[in-house]
Amino acid sequence: MHRLRIAFALSLAALFAACSTPPGPTAASGAAVAATRPVEVKALLWVGNSFYYYNNSMHGHVGRLLTAAGASGYRATSATISGSGLNWHDVEAHFRPGGVASYSFVGDNEVRFNTFDRPFDAAMMMDCSQCPIHPKLQPLFFEYAKKHSDTVRSHGAEPIFFMSWAYQDKPEMTQQLALEYLKAGTQNRALVVPAGLSFAESIRRRPDLNLYVADKRHPSLAGTYLAACTVMVSVYKRNPVGNKYTAGLPPDVALHLQTVAWETAQAFHAKEGRGSL
Repeated sequence: MHRLRIAFALSLAALFAACSTPPGPTAASGAAVAATRPVEVKALLWVGNSFYYYNNSMHGHVGRLLTAAGASGYRATSATISGSGLNWHDVEAHFRPGGVASYSFVGDNEVRFNTFDRPFDAAMMMDCSQCPIHPKLQPLFFEYAKKHSDTVRSHGAEPIFFMSWAYQDKPEMTQQLALEYLKAGTQNRALVVPAGLSFAESIRRRPDLNLYVADKRHPSLAGTYLAACTVMVSVYKRNPVGNKYTAGLPPDVALHLQTVAWETAQAFHAKEGRGSL
């Protein structure tokens, strides 16, 4: 076990060394940074694409993980467009009063009208699966990462970036995507969720466990569950190891994915920080 932990630490250290970027200027002024305090994310807006909504939507699995952990009072809304990049989304529209999240379906399909100071505490955004590293689309990634971060903060919420995973047949994308998401996180002082690194670490430990569907891009149920566990660690600061919600996966598979998410995200944030959260 000791040797396995050393090997894990070394593999993550090598990956982080390849992906890390030196600290750079942030989007906020010094005064704004000093005034900002980490917030607890109770209401989360998910902005993304089909990588989110496969397998009955990742945000639903995160919610069930939180419930199984005894948490309450959490709310999430997923705003997804198939194939979309960040530039496809009108984030400002999601914060308009009386719009998104103004009511919820609870209990036996009962409509509950919500009241709150702001609709969301944070917005977790992902670009299209290759946009951050595509030579023609990369400039749009950084342009809209900043634009949307500014929009989110103008409504009293915090931006978060969801680092997506490599295609199954293009593992080199892991480090490439991680590098660009880390740059965006540094530039906008935003938390980065290392889902892509969790995928790579799970594959290293258990190459027999398939995290993809047949197209080698979208997540299998195991892949969605792994990403959901990573969100639980990064955004909600909760340990998923031993969580009773397994999404119907075999117990040993769920425990493996929970452990990978916990150890990968903890090591990542110890090195790269947590942005404004």
